[in-house]
Amino acid sequence: MKTTVVVTGLGATTPVGGDVSSTWKAMLAGESGTVLLEDEWAQQLPTRIAARAAVDPREVLDRIEAKKLDRSGQFALVAAREAWAHAGAPEVDPDRFAVVVATGIGGVTTLLDQYDVLREKGPRRVSPFTVPMLMPNGPAAAVGLALGARAGVHAPVSACASGAEGIAYGLDMIRSGRADIVVAGGTEAAIHALPMAAFDVMMALSRRNDDPPGASRPYDTTRDGFVMAEGAGIIVMESAEHAAARGAYVYAEIAGAGMTSDAHHIAQPDPHGAGAARAIRLALTDAGIEPEQIAHINAHATSTPQGDVAESLAIRSVLGDTYAAQVPVSATKSVTGHLLGGAGAVETIAAILALDTHTAPPTINLDEMDEAIELNVVTGEPLGLPPGSLYALNNSFGFGGHNVALVVRGVR
Repeated sequence: MKTTVVVTGLGATTPVGGDVSSTWKAMLAGESGTVLLEDEWAQQLPTRIAARAAVDPREVLDRIEAKKLDRSGQFALVAAREAWAHAGAPEVDPDRFAVVVATGIGGVTTLLDQYDVLREKGPRRVSPFTVPMLMPNGPAAAVGLALGARAGVHAPVSACASGAEGIAYGLDMIRSGRADIVVAGGTEAAIHALPMAAFDVMMALSRRNDDPPGASRPYDTTRDGFVMAEGAGIIVMESAEHAAARGAYVYAEIAGAGMTSDAHHIAQPDPHGAGAARAIRLALTDAGIEPEQIAHINAHATSTPQGDVAESLAIRSVLGDTYAAQVPVSATKSVTGHLLGGAGAVETIAAILALDTHTAPPTINLDEMDEAIELNVVTGEPLGLPPGSLYALNNSFGFGGHNVALVVRGVR
């Protein structure tokens, strides 16, 4: 019998809030975090909008501490500390405690900034913290050091599926008996001239510079790409037995995970959503449930023309056209923008809170539904969900053909 894995702590810092509470409030209110960039470097780009963190992590962290971390690591540490505090800062054997903090790009801003220092001021002025700041496992290592985890510190890298894969890896660690508690999630900080220019030339970013709050518009016929965002989402996972022994508050259960790859294209999804559909089926099987038991979906829904349609086809192929047209779907990237490696974790938190509060957040900026997307998308006001042991699906997909689906079970 599989070990039941529950969530006892939540932490986030996003473009719409410096913590979980403010982020969730903004999601329910449909408040966009996208703004016009005023940086000098942004003025030369076709896309001059992004969703910056609502609270700068340097305002939260100790100055010396922040100086040693890339911005992605700063976000991860802020979110991890919030999640750990929400979990009651549990006493745990360090040898039974692990960290899995994923990222899609890692310390790219450190790499680029320090290269500028090298060119302009010479090698002796390069920060001695450059390597631990730019390495993709830097955020995971920082969290592991801060919390004292010795069962393992891991950093999955699977583009925009990274955050969800980090949670899936944490699930496996607890089920396999490697750890009793895992702090898991994802982080990203790539709002910088080069990453934005690179995504721009791929025609991946929205260029709605005249309407930043309306730029991220999943499923809408006028969608023209995603909005770059930054931040982190972290959850505390533990075996149900361990949580019960210490009387912890349980938000939800991570009931199942499915991971596949498309083997189709480095940047485009399988147009039929075949790989995504297989990930969803695997997650449902892992959770031991039927498609008809899914009561809510937090979709990947980046606001790209091809990706939104492919995900819709995947959902419909697994749930069936009739039932897929009934299940409430939320696309929270319409509010937060796309946090890349942090997206899957933040959206898992949204799925958890939807079940815990019996409320599905609305998708904003959806004025005219693409006819190719036959889903029951929540718009306007939040939608009430019935209480009880309901299941939610959270999808995350990434460049390279990575597909991760997570099934969350509500507990009240």
